[in-house]
Amino acid sequence: MTLNDGISRQPGARADAGGVLRRQRARESSARTYARSFPIVPVKASGMTVEGADGRRYLDCLSGAGTLALGHNHPVVLEAIRRTVDGGAPLHVLDLATPEKDEFVETLFATLPDGLRDRARVHFCGPAGTDAVEAALKLMQTATGRHGLIAFTGAYHGMTAGALAAGGNVTVKAPVPGIAADVTRLPYPYAYRCPFGVGGERGAELAATYAERLLDDPAGGVVPPAAMIVEVVQGEGGAVPAPDGWLREMRRVTAEREIPLIVDEVQTGVGRTGAFWAVEHSGIVPDAIVMSKAIGGGLPLAVIVYRDDYDGWLPGAHTGTFRGNTLAMAAGTATLRHVVREGLAARAAAVGARVMSRLDGLRTELPAIGDVRGRGLMIGVELVDPDAAPDSCGARPPAPRTAAEVRAACLDRGLIVELGGRYDATVRLLPPLTITDEEAEAVLDRLADAIAEVTSARFAGRPA
Repeated sequence: MTLNDGISRQPGARADAGGVLRRQRARESSARTYARSFPIVPVKASGMTVEGADGRRYLDCLSGAGTLALGHNHPVVLEAIRRTVDGGAPLHVLDLATPEKDEFVETLFATLPDGLRDRARVHFCGPAGTDAVEAALKLMQTATGRHGLIAFTGAYHGMTAGALAAGGNVTVKAPVPGIAADVTRLPYPYAYRCPFGVGGERGAELAATYAERLLDDPAGGVVPPAAMIVEVVQGEGGAVPAPDGWLREMRRVTAEREIPLIVDEVQTGVGRTGAFWAVEHSGIVPDAIVMSKAIGGGLPLAVIVYRDDYDGWLPGAHTGTFRGNTLAMAAGTATLRHVVREGLAARAAAVGARVMSRLDGLRTELPAIGDVRGRGLMIGVELVDPDAAPDSCGARPPAPRTAAEVRAACLDRGLIVELGGRYDATVRLLPPLTITDEEAEAVLDRLADAIAEVTSARFAGRPA
């Protein structure tokens, strides 16, 4: 038997989807996730369309968990990759200076918010967002000499030790003893399921007041922390946007107490929320921004950008083998420039507003839609039990089983969506920023049809 017996195929030939999936199940770890939800074998992709080995086509509203700002195989990204490869550039250079890196940094810095751009430093990390989170935490621990961290309920920052400690998902943290010993958890404003049971602006005001008073309480149990880390829109947490006023309060509270503020823009950056960086909505200037996903144009790249007065590392204080990914820098430069040139952040804001408006309008027709929220093209549709009694904020119990069935029904209709939120009951929409009006309508039609089919079968015949 040769090494490739049973699996090699000629260019252009279709993969044996069943065989590929069987081998994956037999060989890959039980921690695999998306492969369980989407039993397809993608073989071609362009824009928002993915073609499986069986010839079926799907509209991709996952976009590599927000990585593919321009969709699959966008021409400007492919051209940047071809130009780099054909030009003979070194593909791996650790942290050496290259023309591709210089061009990437110049382009990236031009997009930074006012107040950070002229005082910024950048550090290239390992290939994933969680690596950049770890670097940001270490940077601030070094700069302040402190060890604690302020993080929030519902947060997701990655799966390595420090990032996992900052996250809120109890299921993945529980098997790791002592993982969150130095983390103080504060309530994140979540209007639909308000931690204070009041919702709206009042809930956000209470969250800000609680944070400030806890930090000032000499018996509150919080040792002065090295940093606060926050998402402007919680992605895995269910597309929950932070109110702008609350974010401004967190900036004031941290600045007055000399606590560095780290903003995790791994998923929200590069136009996703309707501004190039999500912090622009509130006007705050953080001390550090964590960046990954879309900045690499679909290829692995992660950096932290931070104020120069925190640049206290000694040489070699934080390294990573794959921080010199030349192809990702070239693809990232092309992506950043295209998003700016084509006004795709404003496009995301406009299309996202229309999508959320139509989804919100479906709530009467489809009462299993409990909440529609998000910002730009980072949208969440929380599904609930429509027959259950609402709580003090008007929220009904989450319906994770319904959400899982809706995800499967969407796939049957040629639509890829993923779930998130506290109970995995929120259908998340993360289409590429290049989504057309026709594609947006198709997404809405297929999602609405899937929700209607699943909920009519699940809740039909229930007594009122």
